[in-house]
Amino acid sequence: MTESGISQNEPQAAIVNEFCMTICTVNGSGSGTANNALYRALFKMGIPTSGKNIFPSNIKGLPTWFVIRSSARGYIGRVPYDDIIVAMNPATFLDDVTYLPDGGVIFYADHIDLPENINPRLVLYPMPIRSLLQEADVPRNMRSYMENMLYVGIVGQVLGITREALNESLAQHFHGKPEIFESNFNMVMRGFEWAAAHLEKKDRYSVKALPALKDCILTDGNNAAALGSLFGGMQFCSWYPITPASSLVESAIGEVNKLRKDPVTGKNTCVILQVEDELAALGAAIGAGWGGLRAMTATSGPGLSLMTENVGLAYFTETPVVIWDVQRVGPSTGLPTRTAQGDLAMVYHLGHGDTRHMILIPGSVDECFEMGWKAFDLAEKFQTPIFVLSDLDLGMNQWIGKKFQYPDKQIDRGKLLWEEDLEKMGPGWGRYKDVDHDGIPYRTVMGNKNSSSAYFTRGTGHDEYGNYSEDATNWAAMLNRIGRKLDRCVADLPQPIIRKGHDARIGIIGMGSTDPALIEAQDLLAEAGVEVDYMRIRSVPVCDMEREFIASHERCYVLELNRDGQLCDILKLEISEYSQKLIHLSETGGLPMTAIWARDNIIAMEKQNSGKAN
Repeated sequence: MTESGISQNEPQAAIVNEFCMTICTVNGSGSGTANNALYRALFKMGIPTSGKNIFPSNIKGLPTWFVIRSSARGYIGRVPYDDIIVAMNPATFLDDVTYLPDGGVIFYADHIDLPENINPRLVLYPMPIRSLLQEADVPRNMRSYMENMLYVGIVGQVLGITREALNESLAQHFHGKPEIFESNFNMVMRGFEWAAAHLEKKDRYSVKALPALKDCILTDGNNAAALGSLFGGMQFCSWYPITPASSLVESAIGEVNKLRKDPVTGKNTCVILQVEDELAALGAAIGAGWGGLRAMTATSGPGLSLMTENVGLAYFTETPVVIWDVQRVGPSTGLPTRTAQGDLAMVYHLGHGDTRHMILIPGSVDECFEMGWKAFDLAEKFQTPIFVLSDLDLGMNQWIGKKFQYPDKQIDRGKLLWEEDLEKMGPGWGRYKDVDHDGIPYRTVMGNKNSSSAYFTRGTGHDEYGNYSEDATNWAAMLNRIGRKLDRCVADLPQPIIRKGHDARIGIIGMGSTDPALIEAQDLLAEAGVEVDYMRIRSVPVCDMEREFIASHERCYVLELNRDGQLCDILKLEISEYSQKLIHLSETGGLPMTAIWARDNIIAMEKQNSGKAN
């Protein structure tokens, strides 16, 4: 071994801007800033990249991994292997190295003892973290933080990340804190300069600046959803903390003073209220929506389970409210810090009796922003709860997206009556009358001073005027009217996005955060000689485009992150005439889907279904 610890491997072709790097640390060690510094620096160099934080549900002490995928081809989904690992945690080292192929790279801290039987075909770079810290005379309480900055510099120098990109990345993170920025950047440069002086480049992976990613930003889905909600006119949000939804509301709290302050009074035009539990969270939001405010809450599966009764109340009283469900692995407490798509079936018919809901399913941070504001328009137009189903991967991880587009239309408050409207209508207005024969009644809200605007809101049987009723004919008419307005909502919901293959007979269908994996899988399948068309569903109930897509293919594989194929079941139920064409493929491990998994499973099923290799 040389000082760099490198094995004498055969020369291998250089790989530029195409790798997966996992940084292996301990939860609570302060590595988040360092990991994001590397990730953001790649973005600053114009390289398409994604970052995924895989962390435990305890507060401190267990292993944490941050996965950075760099791809000049634009693929940003997870891959099931590593090309490079940055080893800072001795407890997971032996397992971490098993994800490396021959020629893989290990940066390892000097407190990790290498095993004698380590693969000789790996490239090893030792990092003298502790000795460099001693030389820098770092205070004891800052050592765990600053050792992270050392690996940023060492890894950055060996890979070819520029000083300028690292400087810009850290400056953005520590904006407005020049002294903290300077101390962190100096430590990064200490590692950078040590690597330049002592490590000989022997591995095949490097980065090279590409043209700037114009009009692009780095953000997470929860932050995008919060901004979209604020731009959509959110006036009230009640919530109770739960992983992975908490940061959505926390982002709104961080922006509300900037975006929603009345320039005349200086007061905020949006209230965000933390309450005692999930029942109160939705109850308060429903009350605000009934009173005329654009109201929402954000939660995850366990919280949604507690909200079920209140969801039924909002549905039957026809009260507009928006509910964000940032999904995690269930059932029960499950895996709070892992991702899944297991709430779809529950949400679609959440509540006892005859209930059915509109669901929006964003697949990118841009769509989290867009659906954030559109959800309020839909809730008020159709006077019903609107669910937005994100998940931990989309919600809490950083993604590259286009700069958000300001809402392109006026706020739609639906059939909302004020004093002059009631005067024009004359006597006989009823809160639940179907005047326009579209299933959507007119409503009044608090503040309307017309004497005929008041009505009694009840979750029990009621007639067109809100009066108590147990009449069977009336009950059936009310329930069918509500169903009728939901039958007509499909044209207002986001339509699916279809990515065509070449003369494909096979279709693949997905939703939400699996989109990057399925885009890449479509390309991998084409390379393997299996042409497919890909459709991403963005809402339910289903629409004619989805029916036509399924009808036009011999078979369609529905890929999703739940055990039972919940999206597939909904499609089979609502497009029953083509149910035999639908085949579900499920990934349930709690990690984001990979294109390789999707490709391999589809090819295996094709061999089984067609009786020949493709």
